[in-house]
Amino acid sequence: MHIDIISVVPGLLEGPFSHSILKRAEEKGLATVRVHNLRDYATGKQKQVDDYAYGGGAGMVMMIEPISLCIETLQKERTYDEIIYMTPDGETFDQPMANALSMNQNLLILCGHYKGVDERIRQRYITKEISIGDFVLSGGELAAAVVADAIIRLIPGVLNDETSALTDSFQDYLLAPPVYTRPAEWQGMEVPEVLLSGHEAKINEWRFEASVRRTRERRPDLFAKSGLGESDKKSNKK
Repeated sequence: MHIDIISVVPGLLEGPFSHSILKRAEEKGLATVRVHNLRDYATGKQKQVDDYAYGGGAGMVMMIEPISLCIETLQKERTYDEIIYMTPDGETFDQPMANALSMNQNLLILCGHYKGVDERIRQRYITKEISIGDFVLSGGELAAAVVADAIIRLIPGVLNDETSALTDSFQDYLLAPPVYTRPAEWQGMEVPEVLLSGHEAKINEWRFEASVRRTRERRPDLFAKSGLGESDKKSNKK
């Protein structure tokens, strides 16, 4: 997978892609992330990328020309499956969306900034608009890093344990069950006996039931999407 990210503040993205899983993904040749400074595509001494909004009001708007030039320059190098705009009014990002995007080969992400981009950019180039939640950040850079991380970790071979991503929270609309490690007893608190039994079927049953219980208690909205009614839970216990 190749991901290009267009940013007004590219320095914000240096850390996330230089460590841990994302770094290993690039070292393995499984994913490449390139950050492009929008100011490199601006004209004039000031390298201006924003201007006042027509109609007045507070805040500046990202200009058409630098964004258009950047996108079209990158499009000469590859064909993008999606051109994504990170914006508070986009579709809320979730695990099913991450799963779907992880199947793509080339993605381009435009980070919003200031009061956003000129609407004509969205109409001409953008194929998908994404929000990571109902709140506002200073820019789309951190949101783009979140999306890229969630996508890249799903690529086969990125994680050491191939089954790890499949058992994460939100897969199948369920939260992950509690997890434990050594020591088996700590300050009077013990690991559930079934996890020490070595009985794979019973362990899987416990984990499923714990996952269902945790989701129902903490995220009833998510549990409703899982389709796990009383009859479904009973059948899964068999």
